[in-house]
Amino acid sequence: TPRAAPSPGPSPSPLIATGPARLPAAARIFMLSFLARAIPPASTTPASAAALRLLRLAPLRLAPLRRTAPAPFRAMATSDGGSSNPLGLADPALLPAGSATLIGGKWVGMGGKALRVVNPASGDVVAEVGDSGAAEARDAVAAAKGCAGVVRGWSPAKRAGLLRAWYEGVVKGREDLARIMVAENGKPLGEAKGEVDYAASFVEWFGEEAKRLGGDADVKVPGGSVVMVVREPVGVCAVITPWNFPAAMITRKVAAAIAAGCPVVIKPSELTPLTCAALVEILRRAGAPPGLVNVVTGSAAKEIGSELMASPDVRKVSFTGSTPVGKILMEQAARTVKRASMELGGLAPFIVMADADLDAAVAGLIANKFRNAGQTCVCANRVYVHASVAEEFTARLIPKLEAIKQGNGLTPGVTVGPLINDAAVLKVAALVEDAINNGATLVLGGAVRADLGPRFYAPTLLTGVTAACRVTSEEIFGPVIPIIEFEDEAEVLQAANNTRFGLAAYLYARDVGTVFRMSEALEYGMVGVNDVAISDARYPFGGVKESGNGREGSKYGLDEYTELKYVLLGGLGK
Repeated sequence: TPRAAPSPGPSPSPLIATGPARLPAAARIFMLSFLARAIPPASTTPASAAALRLLRLAPLRLAPLRRTAPAPFRAMATSDGGSSNPLGLADPALLPAGSATLIGGKWVGMGGKALRVVNPASGDVVAEVGDSGAAEARDAVAAAKGCAGVVRGWSPAKRAGLLRAWYEGVVKGREDLARIMVAENGKPLGEAKGEVDYAASFVEWFGEEAKRLGGDADVKVPGGSVVMVVREPVGVCAVITPWNFPAAMITRKVAAAIAAGCPVVIKPSELTPLTCAALVEILRRAGAPPGLVNVVTGSAAKEIGSELMASPDVRKVSFTGSTPVGKILMEQAARTVKRASMELGGLAPFIVMADADLDAAVAGLIANKFRNAGQTCVCANRVYVHASVAEEFTARLIPKLEAIKQGNGLTPGVTVGPLINDAAVLKVAALVEDAINNGATLVLGGAVRADLGPRFYAPTLLTGVTAACRVTSEEIFGPVIPIIEFEDEAEVLQAANNTRFGLAAYLYARDVGTVFRMSEALEYGMVGVNDVAISDARYPFGGVKESGNGREGSKYGLDEYTELKYVLLGGLGK
């Protein structure tokens, strides 16, 4: 029997203003859905028909709508009730007023156009910053080019020293950085602090690796000539980062670039630009020269990206995001033969064999799937459980799901926050509805938590999922667990590999032979066996097939930012 979504809690404060523009997102979704059902299909274009189909599907299982707005993000208010420090930071100067664009060491003012940063938990506007575009991107590339010769001439020790100072600044600003992240991303405070620690680990790692960056030397002809293989900076790098890990994706790329001697231009997600701005301000204070790190924040992502990719002065691009966008960037990079490293979409299989430790598998799945509310590229998307243990596995999983506490990221005890925006909610709802329509059973969840807000989708469990369901071929990016039963090793390997993606996979099994056979047979860049903690600065992160190319982190991460030069020194014996 399907379990009902959690019942609504106490009613929050009433709406301050009325009218469609001020209605909660869930109410707007409901209204659009009603209209979608009323519009005759014959009166629509193919594009609008597709959108209407999504609207007809998505809200069918929304929890009852309320007439009141989400509670405001009051915990972010300053201690004195003022607005000069709305996030309550110990160091409010981490966020330059009205700016999240840095060019040549100077924060660029608001200008004529503002970009609003919204708290996904409450819908409140966290900040307004300047909305930059192609012109600022062009200026940022010029500033980076002007710094290229400076940082190229630095000794490894000097690069390492700057990274060490940045690391220490990030560690010192841990609490502030985490609170900024909660405000613009929505993840719980504890999880945000964990991400700051993870982000800092890349700065520390690459600072140490900078001193080990070297080449090779060989004697070609005894007494005659010597060969040197030198590693040199690739040049100006464009770094394009996502909203789901707004700190770690910055440091994992930028720290490697600095260690190799490369200046960078960062294009952060317009949904989460404040974390990036704070990290770069810490780096600026640490002694980064003007132009070493530049930031272009703007809503015109296509315009900014095209400018960066068209510039012959940009010699490398590093991108984390969706596969379709990654393909576009790779096509653009080919026009000027840029180096390109891509960390793209995932469709991670989570495989539980018959001999698995079920308690460990359940704990691993919960930790992996609900990190950032399921909005990660390496979280379990397809959960394959051997038929002989599927019922027991599900029985042990349900109470863990029911114990999850959702809510505002600053509320003590909260472990899962909201989805990033309304579009994310619609997508998750549509995928759940599609699974049910294709024979899956809704065991738990399947609704928006209207008691919390329109972007809180309840932890959801689906059983009886088959290959006909879209959740087996599309990234969910939400708190939904689809369970798919299988009978044998060959069957599950075929299903797990039957995708164009290949980022991460997980396997729970006790038999050593099974572990070795399957970890080798899984067509993925990373495989976690009886553990889901695959992300570590010391080891290479990346995928195969359409999940990207290149690796980030580890000693191999520096390879992405260097070129090899072969030098033959002859006539030395004369």
